[in-house]
Amino acid sequence: MVTKVKQIFLVEDDLSLINGLSFTLKKQGYGIDVARTSIEAQQLWEKKNYDLVVLDVSLPDGSGFDLCQKIRQTSKVPIIFLTAADEETDIIMGLDIGGDDYITKPFKLSIFLSRVNALLRRSENFQKENTEITSNNIRVDLLKREVYKNGLLLGLTAGEYKLLLLFLKNPNIVLSSEQILSQLWDRDENYIDSSTLTVYIRRLRTKMEDDPANPQKIVTVRRMGYKWVESK
Repeated sequence: MVTKVKQIFLVEDDLSLINGLSFTLKKQGYGIDVARTSIEAQQLWEKKNYDLVVLDVSLPDGSGFDLCQKIRQTSKVPIIFLTAADEETDIIMGLDIGGDDYITKPFKLSIFLSRVNALLRRSENFQKENTEITSNNIRVDLLKREVYKNGLLLGLTAGEYKLLLLFLKNPNIVLSSEQILSQLWDRDENYIDSSTLTVYIRRLRTKMEDDPANPQKIVTVRRMGYKWVESK
C-alpha cells in the first residue's frame, strides 16, 4: 500500500526562514508549497488540498489572521501560526479564530518539526475517529457507508449496516433485544420484530464471522441479548 505524502503549505515572506523550513520538512518526507504574500497564498490554496498550513502573521500585503479566517470558511486543516509577536493578545486571537498552534520566532527547527509532527498525528487520529470505525478485522468507512473484512468489500443491506454500527459503537456491551429493536426502523418507519431481528443477526454473522456456526464476534448472551466481542 502506497503511503500518501503529507502536503504542507508554508506562508512566509522571510527567504532565509523559508529555505530552512523547506529543507527540514522535505528531509522528513513532507511535500511543501510556499507562498510569500497573502494574495499568492489565496491563489495556491484554491488549487490544492493540504494537510497542514504554517502561517506567518505578518505578511507584506496583509495579516495572517485574515488569511486564517478565509481558510476556516471552507476547511478544518490544521494551522500553525508563525510570528515574531509574543503578545498574549495575539496568541489568544490566533487560537480563537481557528489556529491550532502558535510558535514564536526565533525558534529551534527541532522544536518546530516536533510541533508539526504532533499536530499532523492528532489531525489524522481525529479524522479516522470521525470517518471510520475498526474492530477486529472489520473496517467501516462511515463517509462511503462501506464495510470491509480483511480489506475486502462486503455487501450489506441497510438493516445489516445499521445493526453492525450499533454493535461497533457498543463493543463488549450486552444489548438486549429490546434495545436493538428500538434502534432498528426501516425506511417506512415500520417496527422490526424479534423474529426479524433473529434473521438480521444470522445474516450479519454469515458476513462478519470466519465460522458463522461458531460466532466469535457477535455472540448470544443467554436470556440477556447479544454482544459484539472486541478482541484485545
